[in-house]
Amino acid sequence: MKPEEIIQKIEKELYSTQTNPELVNFGIVETVGDEIVKASGLSNAGYYEEIDFDDGSVGFVLNLDEDFVSIVLLRTSGHVVRGMKVRATGKVLNVAVSDKLIGRVVNALGEPIDGAELKHEKPAYYPVEKIAPGIIHRSPVEIPLKTGIKAIDAMTPIGRGQRELIIGDRGTGKTAIAIDTILNQKKLDMGLKRVICIYCSIGQKQSNLASITAKLKDEGALDYAIVVAATSSDPVSMQYIAPLAACAIGEYFMDRGEDVLIVYDDLTKHAWSYRQISLLIKRPAGREAYPGDIFYLHSRLLERASRMSDKNGGGSLTALPIIETQGNDLSAYIPTNVVSITDGQIYLEADLFNAGTRPAINVGLSVSRVGGAAQTKSMKQLAGPVRLELSQFRELQAFTQFGSDLDEDTLKRLERGKRIAEILKQPQYQPYDELSEILSIFAVTSGLFDNIDVGKIAEIERSLTQYIKKTYPETVKKLSVNAKIDDALRAELEKEIQEFKSINNYGAESATA
Repeated sequence: MKPEEIIQKIEKELYSTQTNPELVNFGIVETVGDEIVKASGLSNAGYYEEIDFDDGSVGFVLNLDEDFVSIVLLRTSGHVVRGMKVRATGKVLNVAVSDKLIGRVVNALGEPIDGAELKHEKPAYYPVEKIAPGIIHRSPVEIPLKTGIKAIDAMTPIGRGQRELIIGDRGTGKTAIAIDTILNQKKLDMGLKRVICIYCSIGQKQSNLASITAKLKDEGALDYAIVVAATSSDPVSMQYIAPLAACAIGEYFMDRGEDVLIVYDDLTKHAWSYRQISLLIKRPAGREAYPGDIFYLHSRLLERASRMSDKNGGGSLTALPIIETQGNDLSAYIPTNVVSITDGQIYLEADLFNAGTRPAINVGLSVSRVGGAAQTKSMKQLAGPVRLELSQFRELQAFTQFGSDLDEDTLKRLERGKRIAEILKQPQYQPYDELSEILSIFAVTSGLFDNIDVGKIAEIERSLTQYIKKTYPETVKKLSVNAKIDDALRAELEKEIQEFKSINNYGAESATA
C-alpha cells in the first residue's frame, strides 16, 4: 500500500471509533498520618467532596489549601501510602436513606452494624451537610412533643420542631430523659402524627450502646426508631460525621411530612472529635484549643431542626442535644455555645440527683423558650402554679437550713412544696400519659394531698389515676379534648379525688394527728 493509502486507512479507523472521554480529577497522596491525608493535584476538589483511594479507602475533603487538600479518612484498609493515586468523585459526602432504616442500628455512613443485611429498594441520597430551611418555609412551633416526664411536660415543654438542650454533669440522668422521651412516642393521642425517633450515639462505650438498643427493642420502640452510632472505638472521623448523618436521615423523613425526634448523645464528644481533626490539619486553635468555627459547626447542625409549613410538607425535626458539664460549670466554652443556639435547656443538677430527686431538674435554671405555645390548655393552666410553688419551696428549703423559727404560712408552703417535689419524681422507663400527669399535678397543687404523708404520695398517685380512668370516663373525656379546666370541671375533679381519698381512707391519720 502506498503511504497515502495507509494514512487514509488509519484516519478512517480513528474517526470511526466512538469515544466518550470522561474528565476525572486525580491527585497524589503526599503525607499520611492519624487518619488525615494530604494530597496534591486535586485542583477541582470541593469542601466535603467524597474522595476514593486506589486501595478502596474512602475519605472527604475538610480543608482546601493552595498546594494541597486535607482529606479525612472515613473507611480505610490501613494501606494508604505516599504516592498512591486518589480520585475526586464529584459527589458531596452523603448517606443513603429509605424506610428500611427504621428499626436498624447503623454507623455514620448509614451502613448496618446490627448483624443483618440492609437493602434499600429505591434509596434517596441526602448530603450530611445541608443549608437549614429558611424562615419563610417554616411554621411556628405549636404542637407538643410529649416526653411522658411530668416535670418537663409541665415546666419546660417541648414542641415539635424545637431544639431543647439537656445539660448536666456526668451520671445525672441526661440519657435517661432522652430514652424515656423516645419510649413515650409509642403512645399516640389527640390524633397526633407518629414520631420517628433517631438516637445518635457519639463516642459512647459499646456496652452503653448495646444496653440502650436492647431496652428500645424490649419496649417495642425500634418499630419507629433508628440508632446511628459512632462508638469510642470508632475513628474520630466517624464520631464527627455521626450527628450530621443522623440529621440527614431525619431530614429525609421530615421532607416527606413526618415528625422526627433526634437525640444527639452527646455534642461534647462531638466537639472533642472536631477539635482533634482540626488540630491535625493544622487549623489555628482558639479558646480551650477548639477551632474558631466550633460555634458555627453546632449552629449549622441544630439550625436544621425546624417545623415546616403545610405548603412545604408540614414535617418537623425536633432536636434534643445533650451536653456534659464538669462540676456544674455552665459557663464553660461548649455549654455556653450550645445554650445560646438552642430554644431552652433542661438543667440536671448533681446535688438534686444525689439527694434522690429523679429526674434531677433544676427548676430555676431550666427554661423552654417555646413555653406554653407547645402545651395543651389544661396542662398550661396547671404549669404556672407548679413552677412557682416549686421555686418558692427550693428557696425556703435553703433558708430553713439556718434553723430560724417559721410562721404558719411558711410551714404550709414548705409542706406543699415537699409534696410537689415528691409528685414530680418519676422512675426511669415509666413515661406517663398526659391525663395521668394532669391528675397528679392538679391534686397536689389544689392542696388535696396536703394531709397525705409524703412517703405515700407515689403509691396514692398511681391508684388515683387508675380510679379516675376506670370510674369517671366522662371526666377523662373532658380532660382529653384540649380544653381549659373551668370552675365546673375543677369542682368535679376535687369531688372525685376527695371521694377516692375517703374510700381508701387516705389522709385520715394525718388529719387526726
